[in-house]
Amino acid sequence: MDERAQSSPYGTFVEYCRKGQLAYQVCTDDGKPVFFPRLVAPGSGSTNLEWRVSKGLGTVHATTVVHTREAAPHNVALIDVDEGFRMMSRVEDIDPMQVKIGMRVAVRMHPGDDKQPPYPVFVPAGGGK
Repeated sequence: MDERAQSSPYGTFVEYCRKGQLAYQVCTDDGKPVFFPRLVAPGSGSTNLEWRVSKGLGTVHATTVVHTREAAPHNVALIDVDEGFRMMSRVEDIDPMQVKIGMRVAVRMHPGDDKQPPYPVFVPAGGGK
C-alpha cells in the first residue's frame, strides 16, 4: 500500500523521526526538494512527491538567540540542509551566542515525550566558513 495513503505527510515525517531519520520529499516532476512535508509541491503544484532520507548535514543560514524569563536563552536557526532544503530548528550542545552563520551542523533527533513527538535538532559538526 502507498505510504501516503496510510498517513498524513506530517505523520509520515514523524514516523521517520521515530527511526532517527530526517526525511523530506522530492517532487518527481521537477526534482526539487520539498520541506515541510506536504500533499502538493509548492512550486509545481504536483502531487508526485517521493520520500527520501537526508544524510543529516547542513549549514546555519541564520540564527538568533531567544531570551525568556522562564528558561535559559536558546537559539532559533535556519539550517540549509545539504540535500537542498531549508528548515527551522535549533543548534544544541553549544552556547546559543556561539552559533554562527556558516557553521556546519549535523542532525540529532530529540526523542520527544508523551506530549510531543520526536523532532530534529542540530549539533555542531565542526569547521564553519
